[in-house]
Amino acid sequence: MELLLFLILFPLIPAIMLYYLWSENIRGIVVTIGAGLTALGSILLLAITTGQNQSFFTVPVSGIAILMLILEILIAGYLVIVSLKAKQYLVIGFVLLQLILIGAAEWTGLQGHAETPDLIIDQFSAIMAVIIGVIGGLICIYALGYMREYQKHHPDLFDQRPRFFAVLFLFLSAMFGLVFSNNLIWMYFFWEVTTLCSFLLIRYPETSEAISNAFRALLYNLIGGACFPLAILFIILTGGPENLGLGSLIAAGPAVALIPACLIAIAGCAKSAQLPFSSWLVGAMVAPTPVSALLHSSTMVKAGVYVIARFAPVFEGQILGMLIALIGGVTFLVASCIAVSQSNAKKVLAYSTIANLGLIVACAGVGTPEALWAAIFLIIFHAISKSLLFLSVGTVEHRIGSRDIEDMTGLAGPMPRVGLMMLIGIAGMFLAPFGMLISKWASIHAFSQAVPPFGMILIIILAYGSAVTVFFWAKWMGKLLEVRKWEESIEFAISKAEWVALIILTALTIIACFGIAPISTYLLEPLLVSMYGPISPLISQSNMMIMVLMLALIVVLPMMLMKIFVPKRNLKRYMGGVTVENGLMEGSLGMKREVSLGNLYFEDLFPEAGLSRYGSAFTIVLIAMVALVILVWGAI
Repeated sequence: MELLLFLILFPLIPAIMLYYLWSENIRGIVVTIGAGLTALGSILLLAITTGQNQSFFTVPVSGIAILMLILEILIAGYLVIVSLKAKQYLVIGFVLLQLILIGAAEWTGLQGHAETPDLIIDQFSAIMAVIIGVIGGLICIYALGYMREYQKHHPDLFDQRPRFFAVLFLFLSAMFGLVFSNNLIWMYFFWEVTTLCSFLLIRYPETSEAISNAFRALLYNLIGGACFPLAILFIILTGGPENLGLGSLIAAGPAVALIPACLIAIAGCAKSAQLPFSSWLVGAMVAPTPVSALLHSSTMVKAGVYVIARFAPVFEGQILGMLIALIGGVTFLVASCIAVSQSNAKKVLAYSTIANLGLIVACAGVGTPEALWAAIFLIIFHAISKSLLFLSVGTVEHRIGSRDIEDMTGLAGPMPRVGLMMLIGIAGMFLAPFGMLISKWASIHAFSQAVPPFGMILIIILAYGSAVTVFFWAKWMGKLLEVRKWEESIEFAISKAEWVALIILTALTIIACFGIAPISTYLLEPLLVSMYGPISPLISQSNMMIMVLMLALIVVLPMMLMKIFVPKRNLKRYMGGVTVENGLMEGSLGMKREVSLGNLYFEDLFPEAGLSRYGSAFTIVLIAMVALVILVWGAI
């Protein structure tokens, strides 16, 4: 329990210090030490948890519930004030609604549910803790160099870096609190703190666009988040399990837990930017790159899928679970199609993030052991690869002045190391035998065993969505690898803090792929056994040997190719004419022309506005069906 409390409370110390620190050198020391200790603590927790059973702890401090309610009132007060200034009256309405609902839940629940264990630790929460601590810590370190460059590129922007780094560490604290919370009231409190942090960080540039997008993110999270206290109230008013513990609710089974699980799942869909809530995440890309990587790729959006995945055993074999799965499946397909028509690298990453989160939601909604296995691996691989890609794009943008994929043509020349890191990150998202593809394979197998006809529908969605995914990732990879005349390196100005984060994340992308077998054997399988009882082996030894061999070839072959080709810098391209030198081609009429290649984006076939509109309409119908079933069930 001491280690859990350390991870929740320790980030608050650097957060408070950084808020008042204007010295850049001291800030660097505090961020590095704070991030390092947080990461080490999360790794130590994972080591201790490996092979252990699920454990619950009660914090022996009275008055915490009252303190949380007071802090929730203060947060609500702040949001009301800033919303009044911005004339965001709908936001004010949902802030007050949530405050009333959670106030009613705490008032009615304090007596009958006072014995709720506050904290939970098992392999799942330990894995999430490592994602938060290691990846979150690396992003904080990366932000030291990036934000220095960001201020240079935006001289008209008031330097708010002390507040920026303070909010980053506050966010880490809230995320630890969320994944370790067993008490649903505790979980809701940390849930709201992450929403507040997201709002503050998205509006960091203080432009009209940033402020507008920050309020949109706040509104959508509040709309979905209102379902969370409704779930707590439902548990209290219907008698529910013996306490407000997450473990007790899941153990009570679908008869008791299904309706609260569905309500919390809707809140999770909003937090993880599923349709029809997805536009907030795309708008959030206006924030600095570390915000995109930390909140909207690797960690905050994972809070939504984390709570949905927690209820996977409750959803197994249930029609309501299948409806939740369809929301994720439709989101996966629609967002993948939209990503095809985007040339802005951050928007491609945003839509692919929404798509992958949708696949995780689909797996959690199916709820079988194999589906949950796939969902957790999707969380792991997506968090690592996508944070690497977001940070790489931020570094490239500062070097070339653009985040457009077409402007990254031949990036492997002037930025060979960053280009290689981006290629590894992209490969991790869609190529065999990297973990994302293996997780999708497991998803297909899990969907085949789902309630018919939903399983077949999800398989079709996954097949078409994955095909589209290959298309937009391959286009980007092709631009990076395009051969053109050799240019001088522009990597010399990248800060050490950025290099540290990028190199470690690249290494983690590869290590995680080689670690699939031990992660499955020592972490996921014991977790699944504790949740479902005895299960059959999820990866055969023959498949593991094939995968390890493929990974080894992926490491060896590039080294051989570099040995053969890199010294020969006079590479030529054949374009249906005579290549006279790099970048120039002599055609049939004897005219020399510069070779220029470009991707097709098919905006007419995959229109962003149209696909978003129809996808949102379809998922609204699905949410309405969930609500209707809940109302009928409640009436009965």
